[in-house]
Amino acid sequence: MNSNTTSITDRLWSVQDVSAFLGVPVGTLYAWRSEGKGPDSRRIGKYVRYRPEDVRSWFAALPVGMAS
Repeated sequence: MNSNTTSITDRLWSVQDVSAFLGVPVGTLYAWRSEGKGPDSRRIGKYVRYRPEDVRSWFAALPVGMAS
């Protein structure tokens, strides 16, 4: 991979990326964020971004059968 190409594993994830990964609606992620639930996120300007490792570790820490 050349230095001008960034794979999805090398960049921050958008709300849409996390929605696709977890299989939940975008609105659910925004609701979780406002309630202090869900994976850690960061606001960068007007955008919400997630570190892939934060999303994966949050998911791995969920009890089996639990979604939030």
